[in-house]
Amino acid sequence: METGMLHLHNILRWVIIVLLLVTIYQAFAKKQAIKSSSLWLMITAHTMLLIGLYQLLLGRYGILNTSLPEGVSLMKSSFFRFYWVEHPLLMFAAIALITVARGRAKVLNYKSAGWLLLSALIFIIVAVPWPFRGESIGRHLFPGM
Repeated sequence: METGMLHLHNILRWVIIVLLLVTIYQAFAKKQAIKSSSLWLMITAHTMLLIGLYQLLLGRYGILNTSLPEGVSLMKSSFFRFYWVEHPLLMFAAIALITVARGRAKVLNYKSAGWLLLSALIFIIVAVPWPFRGESIGRHLFPGM
């Protein structure tokens, strides 16, 4: 189950990035379709949040299933610092921005929604464990490949 949840979490990353790009375009192009796309973006982001919380707490390296190796400080270990602190905080902030942007999109406040979504995209790009991040942090672009 852990592998399946990790793969789903990884696949949803691409869905969120595509929805974010579409919604950002709609915001800056002032299209009313932003109401629908921002709703789907918010639903996907909150689903991703729930899966991420499961991974953070109960996953293979979850806080409740894993203890830090003896003599290792949380903030000195790049692996645990990234997956237990940096990734969750940045992603939570990105999902909060997406949620606020959805509220702005409902009232067709395009400019504000666009900037909030752009900020969320930057947070997500920074917090994703891209393959070039190093051996301990980096993950494959597509699971199982």
